[in-house]
Amino acid sequence: MAVDIHSAEGRVIRQLIPLSTLPFSKFEALCAQIKIEDAEEGQFLFKCGDERNDLVYLIDGSVTLQTDLLKIETIKSDSPSARFALAHQIPRKVHAVASTRIRFLRLNADMMKSVQDVAYEEAESFMVVEEVEDNDDWMTTLLKSPVFRALPPANLQKILMGMQEVRVDAGTVIVNQGEPGDFYYIIKRGQCLVSRRPAPNAKEIKLAQLSDQDTFGEDALISGEPRNVSVSALTDVCLLRLGKEQFLTLIKQPTLKYISYKDAQDLVAKGADLIDVREPDEYKPKHLPFSINLPFFSLRMQLKTLNRQHPIVVVCQNGKISETAAFILMRHKFNALILSGGIDSINPDELKAPSSFPIDDGIETSNFRGTGGESETNHSFTEQSSIQDDMERLRRFLQQLKTKYNILEAEKKALEMKYLALAKFTESLKAELEAMKKAGGGG
Repeated sequence: MAVDIHSAEGRVIRQLIPLSTLPFSKFEALCAQIKIEDAEEGQFLFKCGDERNDLVYLIDGSVTLQTDLLKIETIKSDSPSARFALAHQIPRKVHAVASTRIRFLRLNADMMKSVQDVAYEEAESFMVVEEVEDNDDWMTTLLKSPVFRALPPANLQKILMGMQEVRVDAGTVIVNQGEPGDFYYIIKRGQCLVSRRPAPNAKEIKLAQLSDQDTFGEDALISGEPRNVSVSALTDVCLLRLGKEQFLTLIKQPTLKYISYKDAQDLVAKGADLIDVREPDEYKPKHLPFSINLPFFSLRMQLKTLNRQHPIVVVCQNGKISETAAFILMRHKFNALILSGGIDSINPDELKAPSSFPIDDGIETSNFRGTGGESETNHSFTEQSSIQDDMERLRRFLQQLKTKYNILEAEKKALEMKYLALAKFTESLKAELEAMKKAGGGG
């Protein structure tokens, strides 16, 4: 029997993970196909060793997870754990036994995966559930992010259980630039300021303002480098934080996707964008053909210049910074892949040095057409000479120029803002100097 989406049980099902992230039309279609089952006390929902790939959710009552010798945990339907599929590891590691008379839902995991893989419908409205009208359902909001939607249910449950809630007073510095990374943060309620000092004695520069459901802290955890910014509380803030090891194991490892150099070449030949996130002085001497230099420090500012319709292959010197860059891109709904090992893993003969006629430093005329004469069998970026191939090269070349233009425009605006800030700072220093001179002359 189909589930009425407006019933009490329909509202409970709407809060299950990942059903809470589905567009309303897909959730409604799913409810028309499923039915809620009953089980008596002592009945097994599944046994240790079972390999049937079902997601089993508790709707009402309580279930005990146990082995033959040990009772591990009892889950009640009104607990946060009940929003997740019960002990979803295949083959099953434990028995699930009804502790009371229960109602439960069984969904095929492969079917759910196909529903999630359908292109996300931004314009779809979401069903409002009474229990989350206060915007306190941070997990549902977070799961609208592609990064979290792609995580296995078991990981999501461990993340929920591992999150610590922390309250911070306005004015408190939460993370300090230069310190090692220790936590990944989600803002549950409140506002924070992101700032950076270009040098130890330099004036602090305000970079961004964060609010409810925004996250921070992942850069240092992924790269292993010290924090590159400071984050402080603008208002009283309620934070959720996840420890470094849990973040790396539960989020980073299953999220990031790597690609070999050969596969990257094939993907770029089919129209993917190749983004090199090294600094310009590292990029210019040697880089890959058709690559665009987009330094990591400016990546967040340049997201609007990138095309979500194309896969993006990210490259750096050794693959480390690419991991952080790819995580940022995936969080903003780009299909990002990391070139394994970075530039260090590639034969130097495969790299391009600056040509005699550079265009915007990143795109060279020598990248556009083959030099002729010899068959470049070692370069899979080189295609057969034909009208179609030339047109495709032109299209890619023009797209790269357009992207580079947008990047330069954004950088120009950022530099103009920086210039105005420095000019204002200089004027204030001049005023202070004049005041000191007057004070000295008067003494």
